[in-house]
Amino acid sequence: MGNYIALYVHLIWTTKYREPVLHRDMRYSLLDHIRVKAMENDINICIVNGIDDHLHCLIALKATQAVSTVVKAIKGESSRWINEEKLLDDLFTWQDGYGAISVSPQDVPRVTHYIFNQEQHHAARTLDEELQKFTLYAQE
Repeated sequence: MGNYIALYVHLIWTTKYREPVLHRDMRYSLLDHIRVKAMENDINICIVNGIDDHLHCLIALKATQAVSTVVKAIKGESSRWINEEKLLDDLFTWQDGYGAISVSPQDVPRVTHYIFNQEQHHAARTLDEELQKFTLYAQE
């Protein structure tokens, strides 16, 4: 039998100071750009979505990939693209750091649905409430 790798990670990262600058039209272009660049760089994004101040991304890691390297590539390339395309009036940067939560293969459909419905989800819950829920879940 060859190698079987099923390493899924739910990533969350925010804009600098959680500024709500990722407006809908710009965000959709950004999400498309992230997907294309990820494919070009052999990063398997299952889904990426978000709202004005943060993004969620479910990735399937390859055996040779580290979470930190993948996140650095996605964040670095996407912020460079936003600035080169002058999509915002001011210089854009992501907040330092990120959240990474491992996902069981059987939970991939649930997490995918959750990420897909970010706008609807955040109509009822703030990012801080969401992160607190993840923290509590991790401690159980």
